[in-house]
Amino acid sequence: MRVGIIGTGAISHKHALAYKNIGFEIVACTDINPANGEAFAAKYGGVFLPTYEEVCRYPSVDYVDVCTFPDFRMQPIRICAETGKHVQVQKPISTNLTTAREMVETARAAGILLGVVSQHRFDDSTMFLKRAIDAGRLGKLIQADAYVKWFRSAEYYSRPIKGSWAVEGGGALINQAIHQIDVLRWLAGPVKSLSAMWQLGALHKIESEDVVNALMRYENGATGIIQASTAMWPGYSERVEIHGTKGTAILTGDKLTHWDVRDDEGEPAPVDTTVASGASDPMAISLEPFERQFLDFADAIRNKRKPLVAGEEGCDALELVERIYAACRAE
Repeated sequence: MRVGIIGTGAISHKHALAYKNIGFEIVACTDINPANGEAFAAKYGGVFLPTYEEVCRYPSVDYVDVCTFPDFRMQPIRICAETGKHVQVQKPISTNLTTAREMVETARAAGILLGVVSQHRFDDSTMFLKRAIDAGRLGKLIQADAYVKWFRSAEYYSRPIKGSWAVEGGGALINQAIHQIDVLRWLAGPVKSLSAMWQLGALHKIESEDVVNALMRYENGATGIIQASTAMWPGYSERVEIHGTKGTAILTGDKLTHWDVRDDEGEPAPVDTTVASGASDPMAISLEPFERQFLDFADAIRNKRKPLVAGEEGCDALELVERIYAACRAE
C-alpha cells in the first residue's frame, strides 16, 4: 500500500514507523509548517507537497492518512471523494457529531472507505476479551468501567489550541479517553442513559475539561463509570474493567492484567503485567496495534469490505462523548 500523510506532527511519526514495519510506502506528505513536512519526508521517504489537496490528488496514493487536529477532517474527505482515494483519520473522528456524520455520508456516496484510528481494538488483550464476552465466558455483564487518570504538563497545553473546543473538541474525554470509550462501546454495547459532571481547567489553563466523571446504564442493563483526566500527577495506566456474573477481566494499558473467572474453560487468557501506557508520555505506546489496524484497513480496501473501525464506529464513540458533555453542561 502507498500512503499519503496529511499532518506530520507527533502521532504521524508513530504511523510512519508502523508503515515501515509492515512494508507500506509513504509516497507523499504535507504539513502547514513546510519545514516540518520536509523533514518528515526526508526521514521517512516520499515527496513533500505544499497543500493537502495535492496529497489527496497524488496519483500513486492508495489511501490518505489524516494526522491533523480533529477540526480538519471534512476538507480532505471532500477531495478524496472526488479522486476516489480511501481515507483514514486519526482519533477522534471529528470535533462534533454533525461533521462526523457528514464525513460518513460523503465517503459512502463516493464509494470510498473511511477508517478511524482506534488501535487499542487491535491489542491482543482487547481482541481476546471481545471473543470471551461474545462466547459468554464472563456471563451476563453487570458493570463496565473505564478509568483514564493521566497527567499532561503545562507545556503540553502551552499552545492555545490544545484543550480548545474549536480545534480539539474538548479536553481529556475526547482526546485522551476516546480510545477507552471506543473499547467500552465495542465490549459492552450502547449506553441507554447517563449523568455526568466535570471540572473545567481544574489544573491546566484550558477552556475544556481536565477532569470528568460519568455514570452510565447500558442498553443490556449493565451499569458503568467513565473517569477521564489529564490532571492526575504523575499519571496512572488507563484501565477498562468488565465485571460479569461469572467473573472479572481488567485491561490495564494494552494488557489483560486480571482474568478472574469461575469454572473457566476455552482459550487461555493472555494475562500479562508488562503494560505500555501513555499515562504521562503520549508517545509511550506500542506500534503493533497500529500495524494491525493499518493492515486491516488495507485488507478492507483490497477486499472491498468494511474495516473493523470504520467511520460509523468513530461516530458511535463521539456520540457518547457528546452525550457526556451535554450532561455536564446541564449538571
